[in-house]
Amino acid sequence: MFRKVLIANRGEIAVRLIRGCHELGIKAVAIYSEADAESVHVRASDEAVCVGPASSAQSYLNIDAIIGAAQSVNAEAIHPGYGFLAENAAFARAVSDAGLTFIGPSAEAMELMGSKTSARRVAVDSGVPIVPGTVDALTSFAEARETAEKFGYPVMLKAAAGGGGKGMRLVTSSDELRSAFETAQTEAAAAFGDSALYLEKAVERPRHIEIQVFGDKHGNVVHLGERECSIQRRHQKVIEECPSPINDPDLRRRMGEAAVKIGQTVNYTGAGTIEFLLSDATREFYFLEMNTRLQVEHPVTELVTGFDLVREQFRVAAGEPLSFTQDDVRWVGHAIECRIYAEDPANNFFPSPGTITYLREPAGPGIRIDSGVSNFSEVSIHYDPMIAKLAVWGRTRQEAIERLRRALDEYQVTGITTTIPFFREVADDEEFIAGKLDTGFIARFNDRRTVVEPPQVDVDLAIIAAAIHHSRHQQPVFVQAGAQASDGRWKMAGRMASLRTWKRQT
Repeated sequence: MFRKVLIANRGEIAVRLIRGCHELGIKAVAIYSEADAESVHVRASDEAVCVGPASSAQSYLNIDAIIGAAQSVNAEAIHPGYGFLAENAAFARAVSDAGLTFIGPSAEAMELMGSKTSARRVAVDSGVPIVPGTVDALTSFAEARETAEKFGYPVMLKAAAGGGGKGMRLVTSSDELRSAFETAQTEAAAAFGDSALYLEKAVERPRHIEIQVFGDKHGNVVHLGERECSIQRRHQKVIEECPSPINDPDLRRRMGEAAVKIGQTVNYTGAGTIEFLLSDATREFYFLEMNTRLQVEHPVTELVTGFDLVREQFRVAAGEPLSFTQDDVRWVGHAIECRIYAEDPANNFFPSPGTITYLREPAGPGIRIDSGVSNFSEVSIHYDPMIAKLAVWGRTRQEAIERLRRALDEYQVTGITTTIPFFREVADDEEFIAGKLDTGFIARFNDRRTVVEPPQVDVDLAIIAAAIHHSRHQQPVFVQAGAQASDGRWKMAGRMASLRTWKRQT
């Protein structure tokens, strides 16, 4: 096993990986940008190296600086987490060329599956159905128009080199095609350095189902079942479940076998995810893409199967065989994860950067928090606004939903706007409770939801409350100011004022 590993990431996933290192007796080295010098993942690490200024291009995406940091502390391996360089084959190859171990698949497998068009060819070669569309990248707008007319509208334009909703456009008619084509090309070039697009027939109201696969260097590839990832905003997941509410063992077997075939075809090692679109009505599924890394939503699979995927990543990268076989995998209970973003759901999920002035995370039976922030953490404009992941487990889906409601009620974050109130509303939604999910869920939910505006705080009232509190007690107390008042605004003002007073005094 490795003695020292560098974590080439930040935030909650860096904290998760550092904990995984410590459980195995591995020293964990963090990297950080100048903006992250006081971050939680830096404080959790054994050593930390600054790799550049706030801009991710000059820090968390700086391959030379990251490899130089690993060499400077004599690390033996680098774990990329997810995002940033996690699916960059050039980075994986550079790590290997530097004599270090890349904790993930081979650069060759990443190149093959990282391109959406070559990944579609692999699926076809593996006998796995794909969404009808082009196998190779489009060469021109004329080809896009001809292909769209062949398959019929609506169609999807997608970036060949990436995912996460970037370079993706739904086109419902020929009148929209040229504008969508040019916009998708521009967005793909900016996000991935490659403007190539491909085209698929749009599957209307599909479920987004993914299968977790794991391979080792001894030729073993297994799957750990499905995750339901249909609740998305801007083509990015915000709520995930394991298993899918469909909970069809035969469908799980067939999708799992298809995913394993793809993994075997590319000699895949480490954690990976095969993503499918599923027709709820016909139970037909189509290969969508492969993510050659650990997924954001891996905790729900861990909670239901009992396997530690991060621990397994370290073991496999060190050359050990998988610690389990396909026959060892069981699915017990139900898990749901909410990605806690510093975003304003009422404003199209617009980012809400700032300082967290108060944080209280939920706890208790069946609750897991993967967090990258603490009280007074700064949520930067430079990086992804996800601050934590809340995952819950229950013996049944209903129990998991009930536990999710309780956890969201306990979860308190002030100073920034978060998605927590939005998720609390979703947890009460009839379609969500019934498991009627597809990729258009949020749009329909927003059409029928009742928005409850939070109480407004009067700044002058807050200052007065702070002065009264300070003069009476001469010491910081979080929640006493305004406690005798019956008005809710007074209580909130008092609490916020006390927090500000406490921060100034300390």
